[in-house]
Amino acid sequence: MNAEREAALPPREELTVGPAGAETPRLRSILFPRGDAAVSRAPDAAPEFFHDLNLGRVVDAITAGREEYELREFFHGWPIEPEAIAYRQEVMRDMEDRGLRGAVESFAERMRTMRSCITTASKSFYDLEKQRWHLAAIEAYLDAVEGLENDLHGLSPSSRGLHAFSSDLTAYAHSPALVALASEARGLAQALAAIRYCVLVRDGSVTIRHYNGEPDYTAAVEETFRKFQQGAAKDYGHQFKDVPGINHVEAQILDRVALLNPGVFAELSRFCERNADFVEPAIARFDREIQFYAAYLDHVERFARAGLRFCYPQLSAQRSGIFAFSTFDVALAEELLRNKRPVVCNDFVLEGVERVLIVTGPNQGGKTSFARAFGQLHYLASLGCPVPGREARLLLCDKLFTHFEREEDIANLRGKLEDDLVRIRHILDRATPNSVLVMNEIFSSTTLQDALWLGGAVLNRIERLDLFCVCVTFLEELSTASDKAVSMVATIDPHDPAVRTFKIERTPANGLAYALAIAEKHRVTYRWLRERIRP
Repeated sequence: MNAEREAALPPREELTVGPAGAETPRLRSILFPRGDAAVSRAPDAAPEFFHDLNLGRVVDAITAGREEYELREFFHGWPIEPEAIAYRQEVMRDMEDRGLRGAVESFAERMRTMRSCITTASKSFYDLEKQRWHLAAIEAYLDAVEGLENDLHGLSPSSRGLHAFSSDLTAYAHSPALVALASEARGLAQALAAIRYCVLVRDGSVTIRHYNGEPDYTAAVEETFRKFQQGAAKDYGHQFKDVPGINHVEAQILDRVALLNPGVFAELSRFCERNADFVEPAIARFDREIQFYAAYLDHVERFARAGLRFCYPQLSAQRSGIFAFSTFDVALAEELLRNKRPVVCNDFVLEGVERVLIVTGPNQGGKTSFARAFGQLHYLASLGCPVPGREARLLLCDKLFTHFEREEDIANLRGKLEDDLVRIRHILDRATPNSVLVMNEIFSSTTLQDALWLGGAVLNRIERLDLFCVCVTFLEELSTASDKAVSMVATIDPHDPAVRTFKIERTPANGLAYALAIAEKHRVTYRWLRERIRP
């Protein structure tokens, strides 16, 4: 990293808690360039638009199998600062490297081993067993840190986040506190492994004494009786359940072994007491945060295997030149791939003063999925993630709103139309020119004339706000209501109007043509009717 790039980096977060209570080097968050303060602000509940855009299903699919990391919080904390978006895109690109992904998975597996040891220790009834599991947890932690430090040093990641973390991790791994912890932990483990003792069982009593070099007669006994072997012998051995922990007899034996070796076990006790909290918080944070990238890229690869592309979008505060090519609804695509069905991709472009996509066409033609894809694109891009599509340039939005049909709620004592009006008014009061709005079939509960008037009034307000919007509607007249509106139509098979192509194309709305095609198919056009009633 050159000096100019280093100077552009934000201040690193200072951490002073070490494995032995000593000061440790700085270790940066790889999700939040200014530290982890933003993590505490992330809400537990999903944003309002999650349900309408099917983003709950998307996040569930991304985080499946990684529940221990509680990654949903990172997906709920939206939007993030523009600086963090670029920061995350850099880390995500680094994580595409197979070697780095393997290093992260190896680190994560060792950290899981550490947590498993801690859990086992917490469930033990015996102090000496607790202490040995605690020592095992520290050994696993040291292996994780040292292994990750070696791997990152060899891989030399280029992103600001991983480059800085790698540098700081090297300093942490060679800090006096961690070096002392490693030396003491491994010395204790070797001392415990070197202990040898004998167990004498006689007349219902068990005696423990020092091992004095007594020979192991196992091999001699087997050799003596080998000459009597005739064919395969039946195995009378009993398979004991392999469960962690010791029973009360083993615990008493261990107590006697400790009495025979007081120095080692006293040091083990003091060691565990001194290092009760040995995990550096920044290392635990990295273990969790890096899974955000690994989980997302694993999810992307499922689509890549089917030939669907993801790209790193350009994000801009400019008010024109918004586009996406070969994009799709992520939630729907996952379902289609699971059922081995093809995924149809679509494009959109908004240039100059264009702000609103008016989507019309036949029912079940892919209109709502197209609208959801528009919202999903802006949401995922604002998290710093790759988005579905070959290429994309999107608005750096500050808010994302959705207005989909709702069933009547008897609790609010409002009718469906009134509820639609209240909700859209609440949205428009909060929206800014940098917001994105996705609307689906609004005002369908009223008459055509009233729906046209209300829809026009809403579009006028959207035009004054100058916000970006997708509107799925049966009101084709809205597509020509403003020079900021662009007509998008769900197309049909020209040879069979009953067959949907699920392609959404930029073309003037023409519902009459669709109706005529249907009438022609079922032979109810004027020409066919004349033929039928001919005398």
